[in-house]
Amino acid sequence: MSPPSRRLQTKPVITCLKTFLICYSLIFWFTGVVLLAVGVWGKVSLEAYLSLASEGGTNAPYVLIGTGAIIVIFGLFGCFATCRGSPWMLKLYAMFLTLVFLAELVAGISGFIFRHEIKAVMGTAYANAVKSYNDTNTLSSALDTIQRTLHCCGVKNYTDWKDSPYFNSKGIPRSCCKENSNCTDEILKDLDKAGKEVFTTGCFALVTNVMESNLGVIAGISFGIAFFQVFGIFLACCLSRYITNNQYEMV
Repeated sequence: MSPPSRRLQTKPVITCLKTFLICYSLIFWFTGVVLLAVGVWGKVSLEAYLSLASEGGTNAPYVLIGTGAIIVIFGLFGCFATCRGSPWMLKLYAMFLTLVFLAELVAGISGFIFRHEIKAVMGTAYANAVKSYNDTNTLSSALDTIQRTLHCCGVKNYTDWKDSPYFNSKGIPRSCCKENSNCTDEILKDLDKAGKEVFTTGCFALVTNVMESNLGVIAGISFGIAFFQVFGIFLACCLSRYITNNQYEMV
């Protein structure tokens, strides 16, 4: 059995580590709430851009929402494990933090490395969306939303619509119009006349700029959360070790 003085020296360290880890777990829980909010925001605000990039629906917002929910649960678990002072719970918490750290690091690096390929894929998807536009499907609705929101028309400019089968029957989509009241069927079927009533700037450059700016924010938040988890792993492992040694010394 260890001298009482040594155990008395260990207890303040354990108390200090517990305080830091509880504070960390609460912050970690809050990051989960942030990811949930970002996922919901992405679903509401970026759905058109994401669906266009994937030529259909996308699970990206749901992944963020699911990840956020898991982090919220494990953040609470970390607080519980710290308060209980259970070494195996703390080790489980550290393992979870390690897995999340590695997953976020791999995702962030992959996104950075393949950002140009993503841009090229999106360019192809946008051109295909223009050619297959029919005013009714989900992809066409996404295209309309982008054109109205960004005040743009076509891939490079509004004349890209002349190669679309939709143009032969109905002309340029009304989502390209500056003012709907000025856009008649006759004007929309005539490129020369339409040039005065529709947005002339192409959407592809604007869409990629919007995506890159938002992805930059999301990537920054993800990397910040990832490296913040290293601190949590260190605290959980140290606390588990100190508690285990303290229990051993008391035997």
